Amino acid sequence: MACVANLQYGWTLFVNPIDAKYHWGRSAIQVAFTIFVLIETWLIPVEGYLVDRFGPRWVVLGGSILVTLAWVINSSASSLSMLYFAAALGGIGTGCVYGTCVGNALKWFPGRRGLAAGITAAGFGAGAAVTIGPISTMINSAGYEQAFLVFGLIQGAIIFVMAWLLLVPPAQLIGAKVKANQTAHGYTPVEVLRNPVFYVLYVMFVLVAAGGLTMAASMAPIAKDLKIDKIPVEMFGFAMPALVFALSLNRIFDGVGRPFFGWLSDQIGREYTMAIAFIVGAGALFTLSQSGSNPAVFVLVTALYFGVYGEIFSLFPATQGDTFGAKFAAANAGMLYTAKGAGALLVPVAAVIAKSHGWGSVFSIAMTFNVLAALLALFVLRPMRIRHFAQSRAAYAASDAVAGTRAT
Repeated sequence: MACVANLQYGWTLFVNPIDAKYHWGRSAIQVAFTIFVLIETWLIPVEGYLVDRFGPRWVVLGGSILVTLAWVINSSASSLSMLYFAAALGGIGTGCVYGTCVGNALKWFPGRRGLAAGITAAGFGAGAAVTIGPISTMINSAGYEQAFLVFGLIQGAIIFVMAWLLLVPPAQLIGAKVKANQTAHGYTPVEVLRNPVFYVLYVMFVLVAAGGLTMAASMAPIAKDLKIDKIPVEMFGFAMPALVFALSLNRIFDGVGRPFFGWLSDQIGREYTMAIAFIVGAGALFTLSQSGSNPAVFVLVTALYFGVYGEIFSLFPATQGDTFGAKFAAANAGMLYTAKGAGALLVPVAAVIAKSHGWGSVFSIAMTFNVLAALLALFVLRPMRIRHFAQSRAAYAASDAVAGTRAT
């Protein structure tokens, strides 16, 4: 997970250097980011099906090869079509890794899905924290092409080796006894698509992901437009340019936030945790719209934002697993994860809005999305899931009882 993180979170470092060399324009270059996220997310249901059927190892091995190819092609891409092709390959490869690891975690730890999904997703959230600095340094010293090549080969090799260690969970975990706010029945993907709870989750995911993906893809352009990207910031005993400091701190907070909010949701409930995180995120976006041109504020507030944004990648898979069971968890989580791809469609739109009306307008729109998602969590999703669990217990009590008996 950590070794595919830079395809998303390190991308922003490459946007300005690519534009400086080829003058394709930021909006055109950011289409590559959108293609990457769309393909990464929209193919995960297929990859999840393969994991559910054949196990995790072979899917991730294939992903390692595709991720490596994507970075190598990026290092020599001399046209937008090549850049977009590499983005597509990277999207498939990252989906193979991400969907497999999260789906497998949901199966291994049915009693602590929030924490398990959070720790797993933390690799993706925090994985770029260690490499943001070295990538930025290599781009400045040797060019972005060299950074693509070197880091692509290293990260691809690590994924290939680690894939051999992935294991299928034992069968008794799939039918293990569940809590009152979970279901033991394994809903098939078709059954999930007939359930309105899935679509409420999907809309909420899109609303929050749109803002986070825009921020992740645009941190360098935002900092440059605010004229703070190279201003030194000193705090916590470190001194770095504002952009590099922000990117590194963002990855740390993102990585910590995913398991923390996953754990918190195991304790107080998924919907309450979502509402807390979404409202804090809205507050961070409001602060950026008012004071984002202050370098220290930019570093701290973007870190806070990503600390509460990344939790969607632990809470939504865990909520899906609780709601629809473990048997088809990888495929079902993959279907929900396509919402990230839908949110990515707004990234180029945000670049256009920022060019016409400034980044403050983008922050305000994302803030509104966060508030709306929080309201949906409390007043729509929670009562719907309560009814869903009652109906599921009534409809599948006999079959679940048999499954639980077999598991013990």
